Amino acid sequence: MTFTEQDYLNFLRKVERYKEVLQNTERYRQYWEAELKPALLEHLRKAAELAQLPCLVEERSEIRNLGALVLSLGHSQSGLGEPLGEGLHRDLIKHNGSLVYQQLFNGKIMVMINYPYIERYGQPQPPKTLAIYRPEEIKEPYVIRHLETFISEITFWEDYDDDRPDENQRIGFKLNFERAEVREKEN
Repeated sequence: MTFTEQDYLNFLRKVERYKEVLQNTERYRQYWEAELKPALLEHLRKAAELAQLPCLVEERSEIRNLGALVLSLGHSQSGLGEPLGEGLHRDLIKHNGSLVYQQLFNGKIMVMINYPYIERYGQPQPPKTLAIYRPEEIKEPYVIRHLETFISEITFWEDYDDDRPDENQRIGFKLNFERAEVREKEN
């Protein structure tokens, strides 16, 4: 088996790309610490204050270079209680949801929503990833859009009503019947 000069050039290009990605990781991590994290803290706190949104904005940094900023709506009594006998009840706690800016292993930033859930009442919904960004891509208008999406999603969760059809949960044959019914009504 012989390798051509072109084979070596292709390999060299891939090695250069690999080195570039590693350098980007370091650059992203530095940008997160020096620029993005302080700016995000300011934007999130400012927006929450302007909207009078009761929340906590906190930094999590248990593992170096895997930090996160979390806008949490906290915990509360759900209004539900588990009977313990003899007229006693244990309150079920509701986790009210959070918006998370999580630094990934490669320095990029994942933005996600943790949905509310009530302990001991079903399973929590998996988090919803809004996007993954290079740190320098996240600007204040994006943060506002993330906050709007977060509040919309949390509001929808709180106002859950199974009578409303979820457009993403329709079954194909049902959709065909609904269209046929519309056509019949139109004729």
